[in-house]
Formats: sequence, C-alpha cells, structure tokens
Amino acid sequence: MDREKIMQGVRLILEGVGENPDREGLVDTPDRIARMYEEIFAGIGQEAAEPLSKTFHAENNEMILEKDITFYSTCEHHLMPFYGRAHIAYIPDGKVVGISKLARTLEVYAKRPQLQEQLTAQVADALMEYLKPQGAMVMIEAEHTCMTMRGVKKPGSKTVTYVCRGAFAENEKLQNQFFALVK
Repeated sequence: MDREKIMQGVRLILEGVGENPDREGLVDTPDRIARMYEEIFAGIGQEAAEPLSKTFHAENNEMILEKDITFYSTCEHHLMPFYGRAHIAYIPDGKVVGISKLARTLEVYAKRPQLQEQLTAQVADALMEYLKPQGAMVMIEAEHTCMTMRGVKKPGSKTVTYVCRGAFAENEKLQNQFFALVK
C-alpha cells in the first residue's frame, strides 16, 4: 500500500469539502486514515489458501457450521462500511479445517473493497477450492452504511445473501437444515 498517496488523497478530499487540512484537529488525519486503510484493506493481495491450507483427517461427513461470525467490510461503490454476520457451512469429504480458519477466510475477502454478493460467493468458492468438501453454503446478513447514512437513509435495514455449492446446491433438505441452524 502506498501510504503517501493515501495521505495526499485525504488532504485533497479535506480541501475539496472546504476544510483546512492544516488546522489542529485535521493535521494528523491523513496519516490516521492511511494507517486505518492499511488495516481495513489488509485482504488485498491475500489468498484464502493460507488459512485453509492446514487440514486434519476426519471421519465425520456431516455439516460443519460456524455461525454469527461478525465482520466488517467496505463497499467498493462508496468506500463506506458494511458490517454484519456471516454463517459458513461445509460438508467435509475426509478432511476438516480448524474452525477459526473459516473466520480467517471471511476476513481475507472482507478486508478489501467489496460487494456483499461477491464476498458471499468468494468464501464459498474458496472452501470448495481448498478444502474440496462435498458442499459449502455461506449466508451473510449485513447493514450497509452507504444505504443507512446517505441515499435512502434506512437505518437498521439488512441485506441478506447466500450461495450454495456442491451438495448444498443439489439438496434442498441440506439448505433447509442450514437455515434452521442459523436462525
């Protein structure tokens, strides 16, 4: 990440909205924003292969679900936050991953400019690619500040997306079981 470019951009934005970037309260803002961007966009250039690479042999071939994983991301259209909960499930095919790795996989994709629809699919596709499970299902419920703070201004509204891969796409009973478990 180019911290200097970010700082220059923040100074230009402050000037563009009619502020003085050299006044006491704003003088350090460009640096603070640049450091914040390094954190919230840390997923740029990362791949899910890292958190999903260490697997363990398992006899269990039943659904594994990690639910209510809190996440924060940034809308790529307005560079405003969206945040909520993700529910990630898969049916192993002889190997499992540590449960924290599901949350880490979500973070890889959430920490970049993003669309919720794309984020949902990326997590499911990463599970399918790196774990080779019988199936995967991901559901994300999020509030988008680009909709709640500006535009139509509807605070509290949630966007829900989900994707099914493999056995979940082929079996409505598995989907219903997933939905029953996340509610």
